Amino acid sequence: QVQLVESGGDLVQPGGSLRLSCAASENIFQFNTMTWFRQAPGKQREMVATISSGGSTFYEESVRGRFTLSRDLVKNALILQMNNLKLEDSGLYTCTAGPIPGVGSWGQGTQVTVSS
Repeated sequence: QVQLVESGGDLVQPGGSLRLSCAASENIFQFNTMTWFRQAPGKQREMVATISSGGSTFYEESVRGRFTLSRDLVKNALILQMNNLKLEDSGLYTCTAGPIPGVGSWGQGTQVTVSS
């Protein structure tokens, strides 16, 4: 089973930026989808953004225009660039890889805290 390791989470002020990385132990292009989820304390986990093997992307409405998915071929990693961060973006961000979003392998997550 593929191993996924997230990194890049941090404490940042509103309006700031972070770059999350999800490094995979296998070629990321083999997965039909790779997806970022997040979960804030007391809230349900939600899908943030997903990318297909062909490169098509989908973003949750609240992050459109602020977050961007990409794939780092050298590091074999899924990248989530997050700009203009808001308080409500705080949470544990977890990466998944599999046939559809949320099905397959999961990482351990990386914590993002947006606070002034």
